[in-house]
Amino acid sequence: MTYTPERGFGFTQPPDALGDRDRGSTAGVPNDLQRDFVLSGSPFEFKLDVPNGTYMVKTYSGDWIGTTRTDFTIEGRASGNGNAGRASVTERLHGPVSVGDSQLNVVIGGAGSRLNGIEVTPLLVAPTGLKVESLNANQHTATIAWTAADDAAGYRVYRQGPENAKPVKIADTTTPGFTDNTVVAGLTYDYEVTALDNTGLESVPSATVRAAVVDASVPVPAAPRLLQLQDIDKNQLTFHWQQAPTASAYLVARSEAADGVYRTVGLTADKTFTDKTVLTTIKYYYQVRAVNAGGVSTPSTTLTTPAVTVLKRQAERLERAPSAVPTADGKVLVGWRLLGTDRQSLGFNVYRDGVRINAKPIKTSTNFLDAGGKSTSRYVIKMIDDEREYPVTKEFGTWSKSYFAVPLDKPADDYTKDGQPYSYSAGDASVGDVDGDGSYEIIQLWAPSNAKDNSQAGYTGIVYVDAYKLDGTRLWRISLGPNIRAGAHYTQVQVYDLDGDGRAEVTMKTADGTTDAAGTVIGDPNADYRNSSGYVLTGPEYLTVFEGLTGKALDTVDYTPARGDVGAWGDTYGNRVDRFLAGVAYLDGEHPSVVFTRGYYTRAVLAAYDLVGGKLRQRWVFDSSNEGSEGGYGMGNHNLSVADVDADGKDEIIFGSMAVDDDGSLLYSTGLGHGDALHVSDLIPARPGLEVFAAHEDMGRSGNRGATMRDARTGEILWDIPADRDTGRAAAGDIDPRYPGAEGWAVGGDAAWNSRVGQLKSSTGELLSTTIPAANFLAWWDGDPLREIVDHDWNAATSTGTPTIAKWNWETQTVGVLLSDPEARSNNHTKGTPAIQADLFGDWREEIAWRSADSSELRIYSTPYETDRRIHTLMHDPVYRLGVAWQNTAYNQPPHTSFFIGQGMTQPKRPNIRYAG
Repeated sequence: MTYTPERGFGFTQPPDALGDRDRGSTAGVPNDLQRDFVLSGSPFEFKLDVPNGTYMVKTYSGDWIGTTRTDFTIEGRASGNGNAGRASVTERLHGPVSVGDSQLNVVIGGAGSRLNGIEVTPLLVAPTGLKVESLNANQHTATIAWTAADDAAGYRVYRQGPENAKPVKIADTTTPGFTDNTVVAGLTYDYEVTALDNTGLESVPSATVRAAVVDASVPVPAAPRLLQLQDIDKNQLTFHWQQAPTASAYLVARSEAADGVYRTVGLTADKTFTDKTVLTTIKYYYQVRAVNAGGVSTPSTTLTTPAVTVLKRQAERLERAPSAVPTADGKVLVGWRLLGTDRQSLGFNVYRDGVRINAKPIKTSTNFLDAGGKSTSRYVIKMIDDEREYPVTKEFGTWSKSYFAVPLDKPADDYTKDGQPYSYSAGDASVGDVDGDGSYEIIQLWAPSNAKDNSQAGYTGIVYVDAYKLDGTRLWRISLGPNIRAGAHYTQVQVYDLDGDGRAEVTMKTADGTTDAAGTVIGDPNADYRNSSGYVLTGPEYLTVFEGLTGKALDTVDYTPARGDVGAWGDTYGNRVDRFLAGVAYLDGEHPSVVFTRGYYTRAVLAAYDLVGGKLRQRWVFDSSNEGSEGGYGMGNHNLSVADVDADGKDEIIFGSMAVDDDGSLLYSTGLGHGDALHVSDLIPARPGLEVFAAHEDMGRSGNRGATMRDARTGEILWDIPADRDTGRAAAGDIDPRYPGAEGWAVGGDAAWNSRVGQLKSSTGELLSTTIPAANFLAWWDGDPLREIVDHDWNAATSTGTPTIAKWNWETQTVGVLLSDPEARSNNHTKGTPAIQADLFGDWREEIAWRSADSSELRIYSTPYETDRRIHTLMHDPVYRLGVAWQNTAYNQPPHTSFFIGQGMTQPKRPNIRYAG
């Protein structure tokens, strides 16, 4: 049946748009709710008119002939699925479901979707007939009443006034009426009421009633005058104004932009106000209105407060990390770090075998090309400050090869639970200073050869995580045990100094059977929750922080969120429920927090933690199922990024097509859906702030946009690259000096989606070419500030990639290879990513690490090209360092900086950092 208001229920589609299958008295079908079904090739909707209230909804979906996949969205919220195997019908209970518009809406979708029946059970109907019975401005009272609701054990009264952003609870009552004696004369309030049952279940709110507690015979007061700042500190400021005649109270409103929206932040009877909800890293704008029984005045003139606080982020106390790299023509490139705390005026001298080899102090770069260098040469770097010279490195030698080799201890081959053999290769890696000596250690993830994508069934090998000194000394090994499946989406390793003691911790998801480096087992050592398909869909899940130096577990908490109903994440076999991401963010602007997530195709949940006293303390949880966060549903990528996009000194999480603010609230959602690639930086230096360049998968949600350039603060789409299907690769960086800013390019939406066909656009969206370079990784490698293309030569027969670094030739629209190593291998299958890319040695340019073909060593390659650029080490830039931390997450992306590096760049400012420890 088609819905009509007279009928009160039915489908929004006409009958001929739905397949109606009547199977008569099919044997084995238990009841009529399961017997027949309707189906459609696209989502269809069922409507049912009901009183406003709270309901449970049971759906029946399936087919006695074949398997089905059915997704339900009820009242605008995804509500899991009713997937069913052949010759079966799935019953799924959804709720409680709140209806506030007198109509229950159920959208049915999914490949092979079926709807056999819907059963709706009322739980609690919302109160009706809400009205204002009396108002008294002199006595400061407002009395409301409503019609008693059937089955209600009580009622809850909510009020929203000018001082509240949303309704707040003010009372519970057992009678259908309430007198509010806390109102302020002259203000207007909105009331709504919910019904409560004996279990505490709360109905949806009633209709809203407005109560203006105003005496029309009293003149409205004049606006306050002469707002003046009295005191300002990091987290609070105080200002006062001249008292307005006849005013009894004042409403204080604040905005973060001169032309922005003003929101009430206080109601006071005094002529002074202290705002304790600020961080004075930015300007604030205040307006005050006077109140008396007659009403509210016009706003005062605006008070602008200064930005007086500069946050200093905790940073690693790094050494100079000198390097001496042999060049192809027999010279030696000597490099060292300019630290984030260094002044640009500092000079450096290079000594070879005890003799200074530079003619005058080096002040425009942090490298020196030594034409007389040999394989036996020994170097020392000395710094000149106030005409005094200090050694800043120990003596170091020339690399014997074009790469620095870190020996690895590969785990032994093994067998799966069902007896299948597998071996190991060195997978993704991260870096951190675990012993506090200023030099990085390598945290290495070992990938078994039978690692699986979440969509693939089968047992996988045990996942191991090692820590190595740069000389190959293995510090520890952690076994994640049988209940952590191997694959790119399961284990995200965050390496960072979370407690500020100068030594990095290691944080990751764990389970029963995870064994730390000291041999201590987390949870039940004998538990094995793997099902016959190799998935782990039952049993406890944990988040554990390990001591970086020893690999010992410091603290373990339950993983947030719990998996709950597996089907509620989008499928029942374990694909979408186990999609995890992780990152580190300075949510207070000064100290790092770790963020772990679950889900991005449907529901998305992010949980942030601080490490305090050796314990993980939850800071906040963002859940797209919660009110106000619904815009995050289905917006996640296979990766995330972290940056201060609103310039208040605190970080936001750029989670695919949405951004989560530093306080865990939704900053914005573009609505463009899921994607595979994400790049965040100052990509368009002519515009204020940062930009995001992202690929998109769902052409329906994205409006056939394969990739978009957007404002990182607001989500405003600046330009796009069109596509008609999943765009799996996109990258952004300055690769063409003829155009200002960073170019953006994405792989075309044809069948050969990993080809070099697509669109390359300038930072302003001008089409430059339909031939593009690879869109996997980028690096600053040669002597100019343009970025180079990091990729691999893929061998489909052996499923291996030979890593390459290449230069984009903007005139011929081809790439020229600068480096290739046939004895090294790229990671992550066709994505061809490094094990780790970061500014590890020498000057500001990046090092790239790939595993050797046999995984016996990690090969760290450093540039042999001289540069005249002088930039502080990228590891002291906040966006870049956090990018190195999240780089190993799921579909790896290259790290970017908070400032523009490219043709015509301006010299970046020294970062605001303080050393940990």
